[in-house]
Amino acid sequence: MSIGLTLLVAVVKSILILAILLTGFAYATLLERKLVAGIQVRYGPNRVGPWGLLQPLADGIKLAFKEDTTPRGADRFLFTLAPLISTVMALCAFAVIPVGPAITIAGQTIGLELADVNIALLYLLAITSLSVYGIVLAGWSSNNKYSLLGGIRSSAQMISYELSLGLALVGVMLITGSLRLTDIVDAQRSVWFVFLQPLGFIVYIISAIAETNRAPFDLPEAESELVAGYHTEYSGMKFAMFFMAEYINMITVSSIATTLFFGGWHGPFGLLDGPWWFFLKVFIFMCIYVWIRATLPRFRYDRLMNFGWKVLLPLALLNTVLTAGGVLVLT
Repeated sequence: MSIGLTLLVAVVKSILILAILLTGFAYATLLERKLVAGIQVRYGPNRVGPWGLLQPLADGIKLAFKEDTTPRGADRFLFTLAPLISTVMALCAFAVIPVGPAITIAGQTIGLELADVNIALLYLLAITSLSVYGIVLAGWSSNNKYSLLGGIRSSAQMISYELSLGLALVGVMLITGSLRLTDIVDAQRSVWFVFLQPLGFIVYIISAIAETNRAPFDLPEAESELVAGYHTEYSGMKFAMFFMAEYINMITVSSIATTLFFGGWHGPFGLLDGPWWFFLKVFIFMCIYVWIRATLPRFRYDRLMNFGWKVLLPLALLNTVLTAGGVLVLT
């Protein structure tokens, strides 16, 4: 493939990824409000557009026209930079996730991911860990004690649960012997890794919920204690960018779970493999995210940290040791 054609394909893929993520983020907010309304036996958004389908557009217009304020005494540069870091890191993480098998167009083989790299899993762990900088800088630069407490909580929480999350994925790497996501998906043609790594999956999904600061792990923005935590002082589009980063991160961690544990684009028993299976599985994970939020109460902070260090981390280490032993015996 020529350099010009390679560049064109990369640009088209980038535009498609941005369109999918931004549209997915908008309608993930509608999905959450509708599902929570159903769980709580009340109406969700149903006035803007048919069945409320234009509600995300109305919310976007409202946030775009809200006054964008900066607190007196805040570090203006970092105050503006923080939401940008969170949003950019959330978008960049999706670059290496394959949504389907490679396709052939005009004799050229094109993978359904922006970049098919040999260290994709390591890239994902690195990029997702950088998003904490946006939250910490937002809390520190706001010149607000509640915001600062939210940022400190977030950094402690994300560092604690990142250890368990990373170790939960080591088992998958040991089984496949590769960090390349397409290799990991191909290794699941006959059996999905959730059946070989049930403990690793459970540790991953719990840690991923904590990493995205979602209930019951939403301590960095606990409104009953910290007003709104790290984004207390944000308004307008800056607030919208934090909101966007949270939902895109939800989509990303759901996509990682689909890719590493549920066969990616492979259907059950090899039935009609294709991108539709990938998006269906991600949609199911998003529904589970909302279901958990609407069901479980928020952790107390000391119990949150104890759970991460004294329960999840030992379980993740145990899963790594058992998987390494199994691979050593069976290969």
